[in-house]
Parts: sequence; structure tokens; C-alpha cells
Amino acid sequence: MDSPSVQSRKRDRTVPQVTAPTRRQRSDGAATRALILEATRRRLCEAGYARLNVRDIARDAGVNHALIGYHFHGKQQLVLAVLDDANQRLLERQTRMYRETASAGQKWQQACDFYDEDLKSGFVRLLMELMGASFNDEALRREFVPRLLAWQAVVESAVVEFIAESGLELPVSARAITSWISWFWTGMEASMTLGITEEQGHQREALQAVATLLRLAQAGARRRPAPSRGSA
Repeated sequence: MDSPSVQSRKRDRTVPQVTAPTRRQRSDGAATRALILEATRRRLCEAGYARLNVRDIARDAGVNHALIGYHFHGKQQLVLAVLDDANQRLLERQTRMYRETASAGQKWQQACDFYDEDLKSGFVRLLMELMGASFNDEALRREFVPRLLAWQAVVESAVVEFIAESGLELPVSARAITSWISWFWTGMEASMTLGITEEQGHQREALQAVATLLRLAQAGARRRPAPSRGSA
């Protein structure tokens, strides 16, 4: 008489293991991870870091919320994975652009076009959300800052190349120019994320002004006579 009861209890315990996956859930781990990352990115852009909730993300992704802990081991690692997913791809895009044969003015314009794409995709908002959260979260800040500085390294390599190719003799270092450009862009991103309009902040005008200055700098370098062979 006891055996059927034992077997019944055993069958009951196995039920969760064979339950069909929820809608949109995939058996493939990489696909599940991608669903979670996309849902997290949307939530970050729409609701912000402070209101980010793992259960909301799981519902949007169509997965069990326990899978988020399995793949990412916590909220911080999850948002950093979202940042890395876009950051590495966009850094590679930027590096390829700087290596192309084009004038500094043309490259700057291309960077402005990329910026518009990143505004529309939500990447700029994502970056600003994590920057804001990093002010009061030391652990997140330690992880976020190197990812932000990776952009500065890409810019510095482009600045060094521009100075060498144009033959400009400048009273300031490439490092200082890189800092101007990098934090100029960061301020630009922050102002637009805050909703400061062009009439208030003149961001687009500033971007075009930099392009004009680059064209003038290159034109001046081309007009400068080449040094004679005997000059030091």
C-alpha cells in the first residue's frame, strides 16, 4: 500500500524538471542570455538604474527570474554585461573609423553621425544611467570607470595620429587635447540625456564648430612650407 504513495510523491517532485519553457524562452543558453540582456537594456533606458528590477526583466525576457542569477550573478554584473555588449562593439566601430583614410574634419563628422545613432539606440542613456549610479556605488564605479576610459584611449590614439600626419607644432600635449575631446563628449551626452535643448545648450553648434576648427587646422598645416633638408 505504501509503494504507490511513494511513487506518486516521486512523480510530483519531477514535475518542475519537465515543465515546458515559458513563451519566448529558449533551451539554448546563449539565446536566453541575449533575451535577458535586451530586456535589461530596455528597462535601463526606460526606467533607469534605480528602478531596475530583476523580476520585471525576467517577465520582459520571458524567462524564469532564477535564470538571471544563473547567468549574471547579480544586478551589478547584469548591467555591466549590458554595457559591455554594446561598448565593445562601438569601440571597435570607432577604432575602424579613425583608421580610415579621411580628413580629421570628415572623421569628426562621422563621429557626430555615430553619436546620433547612439542617442537613438539608447546607448548614451545607458552610459549616463550607469555613470549616475556609480557616484554612490563604489563597487559599480570600480567596474564602470575603466570601461569609460576605454573611449579616452581610442580618442588619444586618433589625436596622436592627427598631430603626426598634419605636422602641427602645438604648445600642448596630445594627452591634454584628448582630455578636452573626451570630457566635451561626456558633457554633451549628459546635457542631452537631461533634456537640455539646442536653444539652451547649443550642443549641435558646438559640434559643428569643432569640425570647422579641424578643417582650418589642416588647411594651415598644408600651407606651411616643408622644412629644408638642412634644418634641424
